[in-house]
Amino acid sequence: MATSISIIEIKATANNVWKALTEPNLVKQWQYGSDLITDWKVGNKISFKNEWNNEIFEQYGTVLAFNPIENLKYSLFFPRPNVADIPENYFEMEYILTEKKDKTIVKIVKRDNSPEVTNEDESEENPILTSLKAVVESL
Repeated sequence: MATSISIIEIKATANNVWKALTEPNLVKQWQYGSDLITDWKVGNKISFKNEWNNEIFEQYGTVLAFNPIENLKYSLFFPRPNVADIPENYFEMEYILTEKKDKTIVKIVKRDNSPEVTNEDESEENPILTSLKAVVESL
């Protein structure tokens, strides 16, 4: 399984970062306009839906961990042609928060079985992380 790790430092409390990761109205602002649908109960469903070029796209999966202001983890499947909706084709996203003085370190770990994915570390230049940081720091 390939693993990619992204780390970003955000000038905000872990509580504000947590809100941006878990509240649908804030998630929509940094996740490409996606609608987050979940109750955050471990074992229950999670989905991200958005529209692009008049088409609806949905990623869906299961909440795997939910520890307020510490970490959350979920699996996701992104339907596409010739990819079966089976457990091996799901990837996992994990967000780990560490608060230090006036900032929070966010570590994002993505684990993916897809053959085209390789291990890599991403920098703060990741557009999703840049958007997350901007949303949180504006709270």
